[in-house]
Amino acid sequence: MMFRAQVPGRSQLQRIDPQRTKDEIDQDVERWVDEWTDKTSDDPPQSSRTENSRVYDITWRFVTNGGQDDGIIRPVIGAYGWPVYPGSSMKRAFRQACTITQADRYCGRAVGQDFQPGILRFHGGYPTSPDWTDGLVDIIHPQQDRQVKQEQTTSAFAQISLYQPQLRFAISSTEPLEATEWEIVWQIWERALRNGLGCRVSAGYGQVVYPYESDDVGANRAGDILFQSHIKGQGQAPKLLDQAGEFRPNVFRAAVRGHALRLFGGLTSAAQAEALVNQLFGSVQGSGDVGLLAIHFQTRRLNLDSYGTGKWEQPTYAVEGDLAWALNRSLPDAEQQSVLTNLVRALMHFSMVFGGFGKSWRRADHRLFYLDYAEQSNKPLIGCHWQWGSDALQQNYQIRRLEHIPPFLKAVRGVARRWLQLQKATSDQRATHWREAWHPQTVQVWGRLAQNQDDSLAVEWLHGPYRKAIRAARVTEGSIYKTSVTGQLGHIGRLWHRMYPVVQLKKLKDNSQGKPVAILPANPQYLELLTLFPDNSHEYQQFLQFLRQEQTTFTLLWPEER
Repeated sequence: MMFRAQVPGRSQLQRIDPQRTKDEIDQDVERWVDEWTDKTSDDPPQSSRTENSRVYDITWRFVTNGGQDDGIIRPVIGAYGWPVYPGSSMKRAFRQACTITQADRYCGRAVGQDFQPGILRFHGGYPTSPDWTDGLVDIIHPQQDRQVKQEQTTSAFAQISLYQPQLRFAISSTEPLEATEWEIVWQIWERALRNGLGCRVSAGYGQVVYPYESDDVGANRAGDILFQSHIKGQGQAPKLLDQAGEFRPNVFRAAVRGHALRLFGGLTSAAQAEALVNQLFGSVQGSGDVGLLAIHFQTRRLNLDSYGTGKWEQPTYAVEGDLAWALNRSLPDAEQQSVLTNLVRALMHFSMVFGGFGKSWRRADHRLFYLDYAEQSNKPLIGCHWQWGSDALQQNYQIRRLEHIPPFLKAVRGVARRWLQLQKATSDQRATHWREAWHPQTVQVWGRLAQNQDDSLAVEWLHGPYRKAIRAARVTEGSIYKTSVTGQLGHIGRLWHRMYPVVQLKKLKDNSQGKPVAILPANPQYLELLTLFPDNSHEYQQFLQFLRQEQTTFTLLWPEER
């Protein structure tokens, strides 16, 4: 498979054939991996006695592009068939972390028309144990256009990446170095590591585990940290080709990127909105863009399990960790960095208040908020649930009442508009053909206060009638089940349902300053929020009439009625 042409019927490594998955037949990329790993040595390549080496753990996945195959991203293959992070790449990352003087000494410099080599030799990085062969086939499934703009078919693609490897990096010197200087060398390398290694680092790949305390999240990272927070959540885990579940930290980037597109799409033209999002998060369009933002997620706790029985069985995750958004490259002035910091914070709060991260983020986790799901397992898993971690409540408790929602949305759109202005983009337009462009004419937010997790009202409307028929009074049944409002399998609906836990502020007796402390009670109240993108269907218009006239529980929060 490694030497076949990348054409149908021979070897299409990047393509995932849905029919093969249904028939439980190996994909081409799975055969490729099996043939490769079957011939590799069981023992890792060994460093020579002249080399100085250290090992580092990768938080999630690590991917480099060997550039050897058309259409597939896979690692460089080094000694004994093992994947290697090349010494040339290592040197480039090291040099970028050096001062000018350090770069000249360690990596070399130009002297007139000649080049004077540096004293260090970079031997690259290899995995330290044979378990690097586990979970190599990685899945890429672009969803942005389908999620935000309009219904369309999407395809998954394969790439090869190492899952949570431990890598040993080796450096040698042409001159004897004192132990103190070797320590400086490794400090420079660790500074380079904090930017991430390999490809797709802005999406959470190639990030190194650092032993920092929970109250020091993001410390000592290269580049400015724009936002950091302790978060936790649960939901349906994505499946790999072998049907195993995996929590993928790139869900944070995907969600925030999508919300940025929605907000910009409600403020400017479609073309400008996409250009602004590509500037922030990067793209592969044209010659490609290196985004301004990168994520770092370090897991504190992860539990992979399953929900459902028979055909409904699905892998699940419960995760807790520290998420940071970092500046990937410099900005022209301090004002832009200040506005970008505010924008990233606003996007994170927007994501947490109105939805979640990962699969089925438009729905609240039915296991928590719908008794039918708590008591039965012969149903498909729906929804997810995310909240701020205990270490982040004090910094993120601003949304505690329904009346906080309108000024919050005004502020979010304000900071997004300010970023448009700094980038010289035209404002006060909108992407009129997008399903979820965030504009007062296309979106409504309704809310109510739920007393506990069993008090969700709208979750039942997603599966049954919101109004029962009364023949004597000539009242017809009202339902949004399997309509354009809620969507159905294979079709995205036009409604988000969120149960956002309400944080309480309490004054503690041992707090001498008397400032209230944010806490999340064991049995909290919830802001039950419905985000609607109405279409012209009869079902939607009837549902909106029901919300406005026939029930008194939900209140229209945005746009504010005049």
